[in-house]
Amino acid sequence: MPYAEERRVAVEAVARASRLCRAVQSTLVAGGTLAKGDRSPVTVADFGAQAVVSKLLADAFPDTPLVGEEDADELRKPENTALKDKVLAGVASIDPGLSEEAVLAAIDRGTHAGGPSGRFWCLDPIDGTKGFLRLDQYAVALGLIENGEVVAGVLGCPNLPHDASDPEGGRGCLFIAVKGEGAYMRTLDDPTETRISVSDIGDVTKARFCESVEKAHTSQSDSAKIAERLGITEAPFRIDSQCKYAAVARADASIYLRMPTREDYVERTWDHAAGVAVITEAGGKVTDIYGNDLDFSQGRGLEKNKGVVVTNGALHAPVLEAVQAILGL
Repeated sequence: MPYAEERRVAVEAVARASRLCRAVQSTLVAGGTLAKGDRSPVTVADFGAQAVVSKLLADAFPDTPLVGEEDADELRKPENTALKDKVLAGVASIDPGLSEEAVLAAIDRGTHAGGPSGRFWCLDPIDGTKGFLRLDQYAVALGLIENGEVVAGVLGCPNLPHDASDPEGGRGCLFIAVKGEGAYMRTLDDPTETRISVSDIGDVTKARFCESVEKAHTSQSDSAKIAERLGITEAPFRIDSQCKYAAVARADASIYLRMPTREDYVERTWDHAAGVAVITEAGGKVTDIYGNDLDFSQGRGLEKNKGVVVTNGALHAPVLEAVQAILGL
């Protein structure tokens, strides 16, 4: 099978990073975060997860670069020694024997610029950092992009219930997709995979929205207006991170909208690459608010797109029409 080795390594990398994040979250204490320019919190798990994934990918595919969210500059500052030590300890629990410089170098591999040609990995070590800090939902998201197209993706959702109807049951899921091969789910601790697919709902009034918990990530007022226009009365399913892609892919919800919150905002490739792979292979559809496919050939940002519309496919046309009507497009 094409991408068989890439799939295997990506699943192992995301599983290891998810276990690291789960362990760190369980012991999260004050002082475990670091402010950065965009004011989103960065935890020790961000750096640790990127190090673990990057090192495994570099060992298996040394010629394939990485677009990652983090670099190790802040960890090298003397005032952040305590945070660096926590990162090193977290990585050592998953991949013992790595030196400090090896860990920092692995984090720094994520500086690739992306672009329209060649292939590269695209990683968000923790998507949904605020959810992580609330002890709620977050994701480790890894995509493989070739010549501007997402060809594989793995989403690790360490806190996501195995079954949405049993929220108090087991938690920790991986979602795996390779172009042309379908989408699959397994638990974090059991390698048995089950094929998943989007909902078969064709009546938009019976659909359920999935949207961000954080208001800064999407215009919830616009989403409410869109739901009203479509005749949807069920309360939105609010969940952090690319777990929303997973929720639509396994039919917990049928629609996910990420409405623009400001004119100059550019979505980042790592916030969507893995999710797009999983949704597409589960039978769903992803476009921007204009109906254009997400363009991963532009570098580290989706410069040619505005907003994100995710559906089970069957509902895409009416949802897109409502989005454009409410936004005045």
